[in-house]
Amino acid sequence: MLSQIVSALGVVVVAVFACSAYFYFSNKILDWSLPVKDGDIHSAARNLNRRAMIRPWLFIGPALFLLVVYLVYPVIATLILSFYDRSGEQFVGFANYRWALTDREFRQSIFNNILWLAVVPAACTFFGLVIAVMTDRIWWGNIAKSIVFMPMAISFVGASVIWKFIYEYRGGNDVQIGLLNAIVQLFGGTPQVWISVPLWNNFFLMVILIWIQTGFAMVILSAALRGIPEETIEAAVIDGANGWQIFWRIMVPQVWGSIAVVWTTITILVLKVFDIVLTMTNGQWNSMVLANLMFNWLFRGGGDSGRSAVIALIIMLAVTPIMVWNVRRANRELGGH
Repeated sequence: MLSQIVSALGVVVVAVFACSAYFYFSNKILDWSLPVKDGDIHSAARNLNRRAMIRPWLFIGPALFLLVVYLVYPVIATLILSFYDRSGEQFVGFANYRWALTDREFRQSIFNNILWLAVVPAACTFFGLVIAVMTDRIWWGNIAKSIVFMPMAISFVGASVIWKFIYEYRGGNDVQIGLLNAIVQLFGGTPQVWISVPLWNNFFLMVILIWIQTGFAMVILSAALRGIPEETIEAAVIDGANGWQIFWRIMVPQVWGSIAVVWTTITILVLKVFDIVLTMTNGQWNSMVLANLMFNWLFRGGGDSGRSAVIALIIMLAVTPIMVWNVRRANRELGGH
């Protein structure tokens, strides 16, 4: 453990030193290659203009390089790979795409992803907004926010293990140690293997992600709510608005930009959901999602590079419009200011 901490600190120190050295020496080289000499006004002005044009690229150059290496190149390579067979050696044209359109498990994964998209972002945003409003009105609100935010510190696998105990089922006459089955049994119901119930198991898995991400939504929306002028709320109260009207007609419209940010961020996360499904069901009982299906085709049963590449492209295509919309919305807001 100590060696890992020392290694991590060493990497941080080396990285900071390397970045500082790069920016320092690159600026020195730029100034040396384009000198500003006294007595030659035209040459000095030209070199100063060139420095001003080149210097920003020195700063963003490493980021652009990493972007190309770790984002642009993999996307292009994945697109090319989708036209090849499982080994990535023989060209098969659109065969992998035809497989995707006809495969039952792929269609089930699409359906499940749509379910996740319809439920999780809306639930996280709604609960986060409600909790943010309620905790701002009580003296122990900060304690409540800390408790709600705490699951954010847990990994998806860790959270799945916790909820696996909640959904745990014991057969026969064994005592039910799963919280949900214990409650059901307490009220005279029959214990169930909840995560094996088709369709409904998707919702039981969604609860885990909602539990984790509600804290994120709460923090962002709580900060946005604090930016609403008190005069606006007071004016609404004077005009006779009740709490419900203030919430929907005053608060929500004024924090709509933050709601959109939270919604799109969680939507992108949902499209990439993997760990929870893998840990809880491994895609069994019709709970498969696209990320897990891609993992299965890439690493299991000998692997199939072509089909896994098709699934990866579909995930990227699903994420792209959301990211473009978010960027355009941010640009419009900046332009408005």
